[in-house]
This record gives sequence, structure tokens and C-alpha cells, in this order.
Amino acid sequence: MRRLKVALATVVLGALGLSGCGGTNNALATKQQQVEYYRIFDLKTNAGRQVIAKAATDGLGQNTGTINTAMPIPASAEPPEKPGRFKVVNPLAGSRLGMLAAAGGGLGMKMADCDGAVWTGNAIRKVSNSNSLNLWACLYPYKGGYHLDMYATFTKVEGGLAEISRQMAYAAVGTPEEWTEKTFTDVIRQIHDQTYADITYLEGYPDPGPLPWHDQGSRAAAGVPVKQGQ
Repeated sequence: MRRLKVALATVVLGALGLSGCGGTNNALATKQQQVEYYRIFDLKTNAGRQVIAKAATDGLGQNTGTINTAMPIPASAEPPEKPGRFKVVNPLAGSRLGMLAAAGGGLGMKMADCDGAVWTGNAIRKVSNSNSLNLWACLYPYKGGYHLDMYATFTKVEGGLAEISRQMAYAAVGTPEEWTEKTFTDVIRQIHDQTYADITYLEGYPDPGPLPWHDQGSRAAAGVPVKQGQ
């Protein structure tokens, strides 16, 4: 409640502090920003892909409403020397819709291509006052274990007449960025808890950020036992 009051006061004071028509117009202008996230983790475990897939699906289910998963047949009976890696693709690239999206300054309809993965997952969460969060997960085996690649994208809305109510909602339930971090964290935590995997964070963008405020003090906020890659 205190955070909610502070957020509301900040927005109101900011609006009162505007000077001139330019500042007022900027505050009332509705802005949309397309945001991309990705994370790559190394998993050292003797667990099979079915066990890891179940754990990852359980993690996705804690924060998303729609989950679609698949378990493709591996191309080879033996895991490769090096793991695969996801690719970001735009299925509308080169089409009329794709050109219109690019002309409007957007990122287009980007998604993860998990070619070569032995398990894939796509989850959707309706983020308050923004478009849906779309998250893809790709599990790649290799002789040393597995890599789990996760890619997420959402459109963040700012400004406009709804900004005050939007900030109130963020103060109550967390921002889209915080919920994206929570989803990543819950997937990794479920994999660790169900497989006892030795997990290393290899790379990602942007740097890991905070979780929603109501998660602070919980097991999730305490952090998953994840090492930082060199």
C-alpha cells in the first residue's frame, strides 16, 4: 500500500510540475516500446529431457495463462559436442505487414526459432496495461548437459490519460519487466528443485533485474542457485 501511494504521488506531482504546452503534450502522448529479453543457461544434470521439460513447463505455468510445448524427435541418438542456439526470426519479414510494422518503428512479429531443440515451449501472459508477454524456451542437449535458451518479447505502453492508473497497477502487481524476470526465475527454480541440476547463467540481455515487489522475501527473491558464467 505504501508503494502504491508513493507511485501515485510521483505521477501526480510529475504532472503538476509540467511547464508549457510541450511538457503537457509529452505527458499525454501515448508511447509504445517493444521490449526483447533473452537468457541462456547451462544445465549440468543426469535427468532426461522429459524430466527437465516437465519442470520447465511447471515453471512457465506459474506465471502464464497459455502454454504450448513440443518434444521433437532428436536428429541423432548421440548428443552433439556443442549445444544449439535459438535464433530470432520474423515470419512476416518481406511481407506487406512486415514492411508496415518496420515503417512504424516496431520490431515486427519476432519469435524464437528452436531448430534442433529436443523440447520447446511457448507461453503467453497478459501483462497489465500492455500487450501480452510472449516467451519461448528451447532445450538443447550436448555431451556436457543441456542449454536452456529463453526469449521473451512484449510491448510496453507509457503515457496518455491512462498513465496514472497504469502506474497504480504496476505498484500493486509489478511491472512487465518484473514479471518477465519472475517467469525466467520460476522456470530455472523448478528445474533446479526437480532435477538438482548445477545451473550456470551464461549470457542474456538485458542484465537480470528485480522481481515483483510481492515476491521479495520469498524463495524466488532469495535467488535461484545459479552461477555466473565466465
